[in-house]
Amino acid sequence: MSHTPVRLRRTTAALTAAIASARLEPVLLAVTAAALGGGGVAWLLGAHGAADLVWALGTVAAVVPAVAWVLAALRRGHAGVDLIAVLALGGTLAVGEYLAGSLIALMLATGRTLEAAARRRASHDLRALLEHAPRVARRRTGDEVAAVPLAEVAVGDLLVVGPGEVVPVDGRVESAAAVLDESVLTGESLQVERPRGEPVRSGAVNAGGAFEVRATATERDSTYAGIVRLARQAGAESAPVVRLADRYAAWFLPLTLAVAGLAWLLSGSAVRAVAVLVVATPCPLLLAAPVAVVSGLSRASRLGVVIRDGGALETLGRARTLLLDKTGTLTGGRPRVLDVAAAPGTRPADVLRLAASVDRYSPHVLARAIVDTARERGLALPVPADVTEEPGRGATGRVDGHLVSIGRPAPTPGAGPGPGGERPAWAEAVDNRALLDGAAVAWLTVDGRLAGAVLLRDPLRYDAPRTLRHLRTAGIERVLMLTGDRAAPAHEVAAVLGLDGVLAELTPAGKVAAVRDERARAVTVMVGDGVNDAPALAAADVGVAMGARGATASSEAADIVLTTDRVDRLADAVSIAQRARRIAVQSALGGMVMSLAAMAAAAVGLLPPAVGALLQEGIDVAVILNALRALRVDRAARPALTPAAEALVHRFAAEHDDLRDVLDSVRAAADRLSGDPGPDALAAVEETHRLLTERLLPHEYAEEHELYPALAPTLGGPEATATMSRAHTEIERLSRRVATHLELARASGGLAPGQLDDLRSCLYGLNTVLRLHFTQEEENYFSLAP
Repeated sequence: MSHTPVRLRRTTAALTAAIASARLEPVLLAVTAAALGGGGVAWLLGAHGAADLVWALGTVAAVVPAVAWVLAALRRGHAGVDLIAVLALGGTLAVGEYLAGSLIALMLATGRTLEAAARRRASHDLRALLEHAPRVARRRTGDEVAAVPLAEVAVGDLLVVGPGEVVPVDGRVESAAAVLDESVLTGESLQVERPRGEPVRSGAVNAGGAFEVRATATERDSTYAGIVRLARQAGAESAPVVRLADRYAAWFLPLTLAVAGLAWLLSGSAVRAVAVLVVATPCPLLLAAPVAVVSGLSRASRLGVVIRDGGALETLGRARTLLLDKTGTLTGGRPRVLDVAAAPGTRPADVLRLAASVDRYSPHVLARAIVDTARERGLALPVPADVTEEPGRGATGRVDGHLVSIGRPAPTPGAGPGPGGERPAWAEAVDNRALLDGAAVAWLTVDGRLAGAVLLRDPLRYDAPRTLRHLRTAGIERVLMLTGDRAAPAHEVAAVLGLDGVLAELTPAGKVAAVRDERARAVTVMVGDGVNDAPALAAADVGVAMGARGATASSEAADIVLTTDRVDRLADAVSIAQRARRIAVQSALGGMVMSLAAMAAAAVGLLPPAVGALLQEGIDVAVILNALRALRVDRAARPALTPAAEALVHRFAAEHDDLRDVLDSVRAAADRLSGDPGPDALAAVEETHRLLTERLLPHEYAEEHELYPALAPTLGGPEATATMSRAHTEIERLSRRVATHLELARASGGLAPGQLDDLRSCLYGLNTVLRLHFTQEEENYFSLAP
């Protein structure tokens, strides 16, 4: 890191060279177009000598940079399409065919300008990584704390890390505890607590109060510096993409030279050889392939997919292996409320309301999720008083005259209200479910006693399953997950999505190694969203960054950036890339076949150079028109919703969020029946039935009669929604069965023992059907809307 200024100077120099190159092509295009047009005007006015001079100057203006491009290609070990153009330009100057030379110069300048417009230099210098890295550390010596350059920190130094600051070097916690946001390193959005003596890594952000850390490594040997080095090495190792045009030129170039040489040898006329070179000028390669690629880039950008250059688009179209980060890529990247559990005698809605009231001013990522969920469910949040927050423990305040705490309960005897100080059965059930679901738990205590719990988890994206199905249809043969998360939640996500494999608990170096292994087998795409993913993105054939939430190092290291927070845009990008590449190949091959026929005619003297150049222009027009087809929307890739259907999708998606408390209530009522099936349990079932009748069933009825008919034309007819309609029928049947049990209970003054098993089965079954039904609608229908 001490060499950062030198590296930045090198980066600046490289960027300056790229900018200078980008400015050359438009200038060359303007010069050659002006020369061709000016010469044409002079020729029409009868000044043929002046016309030849202007055309010759335009030809010379193209020869100079073209020679430089050819020499650069030869230094890289291959001769591209520009070599034929240089030979043709030189040949026209040698035999005095200046009009033909001017036409070729314009073709060459147009193709290079198109490529320059498509090419946006990949930023493998990872500026965001360098900006995130600290430059100084606060070192404690006795009672004095002084800021020192990071390079001066030695092993054993005691450092102070303030709130919001980045841990400067690897070390061990010397304070009671440290609350850290390690998403930069692991990609996981949940904050972690590191007690005294535990190691912490540089690059983590202090999400709690100030703490002290004892340095165990210098700046150079710390974790964050290693990530930067990995990213630089991976970027340097990535092979440069060979243009589609250059691959075809590998056989077209020697064939052209052979035909031109034979024409000159057999006829003794250098003009015939030049004519062959003129009609062989690979304009289908110089123009058609770039036009198709640029059209693909333009089409992708309209969907929020920024592809840095045409090479990345071509490579994406050939990809066969997909590697995905979990957090922020397959999941939303932010925790959301999974469920709300309540102690006997307390409603889940009250638990959520009290928790959100205390948490409303907390910056903690879990607190924000709790508050957002409460507001989505329309809960009125009272203003708390005397709010305090202890890092790593949670927030405490007074709400409605009660002392309310949300977070991790204090280890005091009063915290556990069970018999003999033991945890109650409902709390044990919450712990078990959190373990099974891989969820975090925020416990609610009211006046020192446990009153409920909020379970939170980073949910799977609605569009992830559909995206992976489309990717496999598009030709992706192998899909793996690479994540720094624990193995259990990673394998659960992989099972839901049907992935081919999972590599969990990976460091950034481990991700890079996995990418290299897969690259050895097939063209590989890596998708990620965090700084920790940047080295892996740089190491892949194509790196794709989820960049909707701001520029990160992953966006800097990537070849493709998804600017909308939707992973299904990746499937769109693959489809666009494959279509653009297919059209580019068709245009290039079709144009070369026509050029071969023209070469044969020129070789036997039927086409002089100027006429051949005009014929070549006609070929160019044909292949360019074909290449422009890449701009058209491929309707098969993504069904298009009508504005009315899209509005309905957004409406019912919002209603799903509002109905989560109904689903929680159904499960909570079933749990109550499993405990004490007395009056409180019966009241819980009555309340659940009211929610079903007043809120859920009207929602399902509206979906059946408004949403599904609106989606049917897009999905191919009413049969596409038939299975969802069957789920509506089952939901209504179970709801009626619950209503019948309640009527029997009212008639007999309570629930009869013979009712319990069936009623409990109805409620658990209804909860399962509803959750599955909601998930299917979100995946199959709601993911269609932008």
